[in-house]
Amino acid sequence: MTEGIIVAIISGVVTLAGVILSNMAAGRKTQSQIEIAQAVTDTKIDELTREVREHNNFAKRIPVVEEQIKVINHRISDLEQKQN
Repeated sequence: MTEGIIVAIISGVVTLAGVILSNMAAGRKTQSQIEIAQAVTDTKIDELTREVREHNNFAKRIPVVEEQIKVINHRISDLEQKQN
């Protein structure tokens, strides 16, 4: 009966070691996948930030262009009136 207990303890220890090693490997794999996903997310955020900054530059310039168009239209109107 003592041999059965020793065999059961050894089997339990080996099984426990296998489970621990398996969980550690799965944890490393999961961590690696999380790091890759985070890197992809960071890249996407950087790209969106660049696009927003580019859009903001256009948004700042549009009122200036609109004002210039108003001035040009006014000048054209003045020239047309002088010709008539």
